[in-house]
Amino acid sequence: MSAEIDVLDPSHPKRVAIVVSNPATSKQTGWPIGFWWGEVTHPYWEFTQHGYQVEIFSPDGGRLEADKWSDPRDESKYSAEDLISLGFITSPETSTLVERSKAIEIKNFDAILLVGGQGPMYTFFNDERVHKLAARFHEAGKILAVICHATCILLKLKLNNGRLLVEDKTWTGFANSEEQYADSYVGQRIQPFWIEEEARKLANTNFVVAGRFRSHAVRDGRLVTGQQQYSGAAAARLVIEALGR
Repeated sequence: MSAEIDVLDPSHPKRVAIVVSNPATSKQTGWPIGFWWGEVTHPYWEFTQHGYQVEIFSPDGGRLEADKWSDPRDESKYSAEDLISLGFITSPETSTLVERSKAIEIKNFDAILLVGGQGPMYTFFNDERVHKLAARFHEAGKILAVICHATCILLKLKLNNGRLLVEDKTWTGFANSEEQYADSYVGQRIQPFWIEEEARKLANTNFVVAGRFRSHAVRDGRLVTGQQQYSGAAAARLVIEALGR
């Protein structure tokens, strides 16, 4: 009922595609890796509360696997307070969305959101399908949102004119301070490279970060970026701001 009240035209709802990493294995740690639950569930909650239709996609389609520390039920208790994710996981209606993700033949959507976790550093970074999808949406005048480690694609994502999409834009992504904390927490290097470190090497772009693990999202025109796993809801709100209701 709240979504029906909070949408201007219920007969023509906005549509958002959330793009998630397929399962992979980290060449750095040897761990099974995938997506981070909160980066899917918190934006999903924001969008659906505004009457948006949301579908979940992945490059290959099929069953998706989350990074285990992002699961509120995990014995580590790292994400035990994430009740939104817990509700999503334990609801058959929503959990099916990640058990049966659709391959990324995405059409007739108003925005796409590429989410992170550990997987995208391997599964998105060199996947031309993901790059072409993101560039196509941006060049079509639609909203492209990217959060956490999915922002690795922005380090080399080019438009049809050969320019980097982030040229002359302000954006954010996983910070060096956050990588340092994560590495220290587990006692080893986790990622093959650090996004902030590489972004600082790019000319004609403005990469910004907030405090370590603070919610932080940036909108520059049709590009929305979120710093890390705690920035999904903030990024979703900026997408809503851009699209309207």
